[in-house]
Amino acid sequence: MAVLETKISERIATIIFNRPDSLNALNLETLEFFHTTAKELAERKDVSVIVVTGAGEKAFIAGADIKHMQSLSPLQASRFGKLGQDCLFALENAPQITIAAVNGFALGGGCEFAMGCDLIYASEKAKFGQPEVNLGITPGFGGSQRLPRLVGPMKAREMIYTGEMIDAQEALRIGLVARVFPAAEFLGKVMEVAKTIASKGPEAIRRSKVMMRDGLGTDLVRGCAIERDHFALCFAHPDQKEGMSAFLEKRKPNWRD
Repeated sequence: MAVLETKISERIATIIFNRPDSLNALNLETLEFFHTTAKELAERKDVSVIVVTGAGEKAFIAGADIKHMQSLSPLQASRFGKLGQDCLFALENAPQITIAAVNGFALGGGCEFAMGCDLIYASEKAKFGQPEVNLGITPGFGGSQRLPRLVGPMKAREMIYTGEMIDAQEALRIGLVARVFPAAEFLGKVMEVAKTIASKGPEAIRRSKVMMRDGLGTDLVRGCAIERDHFALCFAHPDQKEGMSAFLEKRKPNWRD
């Protein structure tokens, strides 16, 4: 059985972590497959959105595989952490919009994988946390850096220092997730969002992702300059004329991609 499944339909690629018996825990094989898959999908012009989710009803990703980590040397742990971080940078740097569909436990590496995506949607049954301190280790796939940026330093400190889990509604309250959907219709609702995004101007979507990603790492003046440059470059792309013509002619746009 493949540890990862990929499906593509209607410009949406769905990556499914497929180790349900292990609550989709991340081992070396899974991370290597994911890194390769993410880089391959980034090159595809027929994919506008990438949805990441977990197989089974219990877990998105319950964390890194503890059996694998238990005997790692410091050097091996560094390499394992770098591979996990590389997976998330592959998601962040992909031109497509990435969505984490968190259907259950998203703990440790699972929470970190979710935070590597542009959008996080949670099932009402989802649970989030960075419980690494319970194992005598720290977050290793970027959790100590992305969590404060998403929910603020104070809440991130509390989550990482205590290792406690939070439920979907608390994740929504603190800004970790965009929306919470009922479990019975969860994936369908996520796909509705994905289809909406996939129907928009591909060039505008790509540039919106880049300008927000790059702008968050700088001050407001520089961020607005980044936005202005991308805004102007949209007018050099056929999508701008097609989008505005379609609006004025009261029809659906026919995007070039």
